[in-house]
Amino acid sequence: MRFGIISTANFAQVAMIPAIRKGGHEVTAIGSRDRSRAEAVAERFDIDRAHGSYEALFEDEAIDAVYNPTPHSEHAKWSMRAADHGLHVLCEKPMAVSADEAREMAEHCEAAGVVLMEALMYRYHPRTRRAVDLVATEFDRVQSVTGSFHGYRSRDTELDPALKRGSLLEIGVYPVTAAKGFLGVPERAYARVQDSFGSGLDTDTRATLEYADGATAQVSSSFDSVHRQHYRVDATNGWLVVTDAYAPSPRSSPAGVDPVETELRYSVDGREGVETFEAVDQFALEVEHFVDCIENDRTPRTDARSAVDTLRICDAILESGERGEPVSIE
Repeated sequence: MRFGIISTANFAQVAMIPAIRKGGHEVTAIGSRDRSRAEAVAERFDIDRAHGSYEALFEDEAIDAVYNPTPHSEHAKWSMRAADHGLHVLCEKPMAVSADEAREMAEHCEAAGVVLMEALMYRYHPRTRRAVDLVATEFDRVQSVTGSFHGYRSRDTELDPALKRGSLLEIGVYPVTAAKGFLGVPERAYARVQDSFGSGLDTDTRATLEYADGATAQVSSSFDSVHRQHYRVDATNGWLVVTDAYAPSPRSSPAGVDPVETELRYSVDGREGVETFEAVDQFALEVEHFVDCIENDRTPRTDARSAVDTLRICDAILESGERGEPVSIE
């Protein structure tokens, strides 16, 4: 598969360009609003073609798909423009800044006949897949899920209101999708949202999600607290705990780029277990899934409809935080 990269975002350079190539695919072009920046990254990574605009990138006949790591507020615009050119789209999480926007993207890309997939890398880690399978096959009724991602803010642009990069959309989507993966979409959300820097964005968000069967989920995201990323599932006959859940790596590694060995701890009917998973590049596994879906006409595990449901929850959390009362999720 021949990929084009939309923008010279640092994350694309440290994680996704190497991940694409690891699977034997090509990065044949990169586009930027600043041609000199595109040329500099192209030279650094030995990419054949550099373009001085995103539109020029989309018109390049040497690419089949694009990776979109632009700011959250631009995901929809550039993903849909790529689809207009018949290009498949791997869009960085969150796919959009609202459920309505994600729904528009889903319909647009479906009409264009291209695959649109959300880049939610931890969902492709073997440990995550094993956790989901374990809960589905060996747990009785799940009573609660807790999940958090705290302590990550790579730069001050995450506090620019125009870019929509508050803690919930930047890192909170991970525990939200973990809760959704085990329990589905809740009925209500009740949240407390703080803006510690007066930026107009949430910097610390904590929410309770309520389900029709009485189950609950507690999810939190924070730029203000020390580093933590985990999820825990409690059922009537056991529990499951995952630490360093979303971006497992040495603390010196940006966003989980350097893989490490991971563990899954659980108890089922009184029998405790620990399973160990070798270090894998979950970004490369994500790319492989994307390519497989394109080549074999399959629906991605993290498709646009799944992203719509995630953002329905996020919309309700932020609305609840603003109103100070529970909000129903329609």
